[in-house]
Amino acid sequence: MTDDNSGRALPGLDLAALARFMGHDGPLSGELVSGGRSNLTYLVCDERRSWIVRRPPLGHVLATAHDMAREYRVMTALAPTAVPVPETYELCEAPEILGAPFYLMQNVVGNVYRTSAAAAGLGLPRLTALAGELADVLARLHSVDPAGVGLGEFGRPDGYLERQLARWSKQLAASRSRDLPGIDELRDRLGAELPKSPRAAIVHGDYRLDNVIFGDDDRIAAVVDWEMATLGDPLTDIGALLLYWDMLVHGQGMFGTVPPGAEFPGTEVFTERYVAAGGAELDHLRWYLAFATFKLAVISEGIHFRFRAGQTVGAGFERIGEAVPVLVERGHAILTEGV
Repeated sequence: MTDDNSGRALPGLDLAALARFMGHDGPLSGELVSGGRSNLTYLVCDERRSWIVRRPPLGHVLATAHDMAREYRVMTALAPTAVPVPETYELCEAPEILGAPFYLMQNVVGNVYRTSAAAAGLGLPRLTALAGELADVLARLHSVDPAGVGLGEFGRPDGYLERQLARWSKQLAASRSRDLPGIDELRDRLGAELPKSPRAAIVHGDYRLDNVIFGDDDRIAAVVDWEMATLGDPLTDIGALLLYWDMLVHGQGMFGTVPPGAEFPGTEVFTERYVAAGGAELDHLRWYLAFATFKLAVISEGIHFRFRAGQTVGAGFERIGEAVPVLVERGHAILTEGV
């Protein structure tokens, strides 16, 4: 989705108002980069420069979700570390400019592999190397001393898993508009089997292949989409990464279909490289995988709710709701069978 008429408003982004906020003399043009499954992402340009603008989705913004200041703060704090992040420019918490808080950051030029077909097209050796890079960078993130980068009060690690279950249960209640068999039982099973968390770390919250930008050298140039970052249990990031990778391998959800003959590395690439790079020991991995299915089911239900209310921007939302019962069933199977 693009808008080639300078100064016109995109859904959720008034380019003329943004230009005034930036003190920009000339007109701006804009393009919607992300279709609003989570926060909205826009590429904004003039004749010489480009920026990225991030703001919350339109309508039905769940409590504690889509916190612009949180994203901005964690990326700013990680800038001097070995974790690659975009440079941050300015945060605007006042809603008067665009109707919601937003921030400006660097437009990192690189490659994002959003579909099973795009990933498979790299070939098995190259894709295996990218998977290893994903694991290495995640281990680097989890090795950062939060207090050393000014994030010592970024979250409350004690009781993190209990609060995560409570938080996503509240998000589910705020988005529930239909019968979802098994989802409450999945939550209860997770609550009955809570593992003991390892050492607290900075948690990304949605770490996966399409939330990183790769340079032409196949190294990660930037990790993006930090809206769920906090201090907590690092193994929740591993659970999410493995779940999303399995969905990519099988062409499920947002990843599209798998081309005939496609080859993908197994999840052991992530687990082995992550531990070797200094990440946390992978205890109780079955629980973390099941928790990832519950969390993604709740997120998907929230997107489905916004789609039915006509509050999404872009294409591809009409089938998001179909993923929810599949994820719930899979979460139960993981807890029961370990698969």
